[in-house]
Amino acid sequence: MTTAGDTLRVVLVDDHQLIREGLRRAFDRAGDIEVVGEAGSVADALTQLERLRPDVLVTDVRLPDGDGISLTTQVRQGNPTMGIVVLTMYAGDDQVFAALDAGASGFVGKDAPAEEVVAAARHAAANPRAFTARDLAGAMQRRMSAPAGPKLSPREREVLDLLVDGLAIAQIARRLYISESTAKTHVANIYEKLGAGNRAQAVMAAVRLGLVNDEKSHR
Repeated sequence: MTTAGDTLRVVLVDDHQLIREGLRRAFDRAGDIEVVGEAGSVADALTQLERLRPDVLVTDVRLPDGDGISLTTQVRQGNPTMGIVVLTMYAGDDQVFAALDAGASGFVGKDAPAEEVVAAARHAAANPRAFTARDLAGAMQRRMSAPAGPKLSPREREVLDLLVDGLAIAQIARRLYISESTAKTHVANIYEKLGAGNRAQAVMAAVRLGLVNDEKSHR
């Protein structure tokens, strides 16, 4: 945890160089934040974190050799005072709660203004165990009022969305940077939880249970 007047030291983790460059520029403009390291994978991130010991880790969810949620869990276990901000293109309620459960300090969608990421980094440094996210109260309310149904993991929800979009197993595996066998396992688990025997039944069950909206299922 830093004190007033200190420069915050940040490590950026994203497999897209352009995104890292954009974030670096945003932090440079802030004046009180220094990007001391960058990584494009979980393995590289762990090496950078061990070597640099930054105040804040800012990580994407999707990485080529893993995911930012698992990275967050691992880092939090060994670094109770490090700030951790999770970024994602898919800022749904499930992703918010996955980041919260993993021990993140903040959650920001990639469609948010750069200033929101900067603010989240400052919050994370000052309050590493106090989670913040846009519309967190709304997400909590939706979770409490949601009808009881099968509990899908965040990864299973991603796979389900891609199934609804019509992607085949091989395409799902490539999109999520996982093996085909892992994708098949996720699909099998989804079918079992939804009581479905095939994709069409799974989609119908998902719509009925409110796991996807009906408009998306008919695209």
